[in-house]
Amino acid sequence: MRTKQELGAVIRRDRRAVLVVNAHSRRGRQLHERARARLTAAGFRLLGDHPVEQPGQLERVLAAAVDLGPDLLVAGGGDGTLSTAARLLAHRDMALGLLPLGTTNNFARTVGVPLDLDRAVDVLTGGTVIDVDLGLAGDMRFTNHVGVGLSADIMLRTPPRLKRVTGRLAYPLTALALLARHRPLRVTVRAGDARHEFRTHQVYVANGGFHAGRPIAADADADDRLLVAYPVGGANRRGLLRDTARNAVTGHRRSVGDEPFLAVGELWLETDRPARVEVDGELCGRTPIRIGLDANALRVMAPAGSPDR
Repeated sequence: MRTKQELGAVIRRDRRAVLVVNAHSRRGRQLHERARARLTAAGFRLLGDHPVEQPGQLERVLAAAVDLGPDLLVAGGGDGTLSTAARLLAHRDMALGLLPLGTTNNFARTVGVPLDLDRAVDVLTGGTVIDVDLGLAGDMRFTNHVGVGLSADIMLRTPPRLKRVTGRLAYPLTALALLARHRPLRVTVRAGDARHEFRTHQVYVANGGFHAGRPIAADADADDRLLVAYPVGGANRRGLLRDTARNAVTGHRRSVGDEPFLAVGELWLETDRPARVEVDGELCGRTPIRIGLDANALRVMAPAGSPDR
């Protein structure tokens, strides 16, 4: 396995890449041709160029792209697309390049990749290779978060067309429609000898630094060997709405050491009834579930000067 410095030097010198774009992401179909043109103009030699029209084919196409042996796999799409690519690239001698074309683009925000396509391509040409942690939901790796409760129901019910038209507003709009009939959960989180219980409509366990396009906390990131677990509101529906709004406004001022955050390396989460689990926006079974970390599992192109632990 090459060092990160060696891999970065090879990417800058040889520019051997494969492009995979999820055409069903919010801006995927619209920006695919432009992304390919910008990469070619930047001197990249594309070993493959794959717009994915059928969501069910995404993982297969990404796996085939990995088999081509590029130094850089450029993935365009939302957090689900990038999380799928990250799972396939974990512990490989290859870097992931991010083109954030989705709705909230939490992983790109965590890594510091600009949401503008041209500036994101600039990171691929002049950036640096860093490694970041991936979370583990059971055996499934993830980049951003695990959600239990209302968020999983939202992922099941949010129409793709609404996401394309309204962007990240699609999720709160769907949440309002579902909340009236949603029942709160009794959640138990065990971490080491500690046990935490609460009633809530929603609990998250974050690996990255952003959720719903907003900072979780000023010092939360994907390279700190920590998961951050936190409920949003209590059993009262009004509390969920209040805390959701407060989190969006105050996230950049809070620390993972503040209430109600629990910052740990591993935890066990269970609920009083089986509840759906969503992992980076994709449904993934039900509770109970163990959530842990795979430290420094993924190499990714980040802006020059990015911190790298």
